[in-house]
Amino acid sequence: MVIVVMGVSGAGKTTVGRALAETLGWPFYDGDDFHPPANIEKMRRGVPLTDADRRPWLEALQALIARHLQEGRPAVVACSALKRSYRDVLRRAGEGVRFVHLAADYETIRRRLETRQGHFFDPKLLQSQFDDLEAPDADEALILEAARPVSALVRAIITRWNLQGRR
Repeated sequence: MVIVVMGVSGAGKTTVGRALAETLGWPFYDGDDFHPPANIEKMRRGVPLTDADRRPWLEALQALIARHLQEGRPAVVACSALKRSYRDVLRRAGEGVRFVHLAADYETIRRRLETRQGHFFDPKLLQSQFDDLEAPDADEALILEAARPVSALVRAIITRWNLQGRR
């Protein structure tokens, strides 16, 4: 199984993904690390990414997920996966891809981004993230309120798929 923690920038994908991976003893991958330099520069300048910009990034993540699934190695991946078509690319990696959507309203995320340090994402892009978001329904993803404590989110994910943590 590969769990993809998704949502808009600032929803807590990296924080929750790392905590989940640590609890389970699984590797964690931050989707931001797979963006080509041109994408990072665009976001740093406050320019929204296009579907064409995201294509190679999604394909790189799909290949990573496919390797894990083929080798029977679980993993946690943080990836915005804003549109259903993006999630479809990741799903094509194989059986065993599960999505967790960290959902929050615009104001909650805006406040989080105001205090975030050291990230290339320009907070001016937040509206474009919400504009692009095609939120999954309960058939497609486990939907969790991003404002909940990280420990509660991790427990909810573990409970949903009856996972065994190392703690």
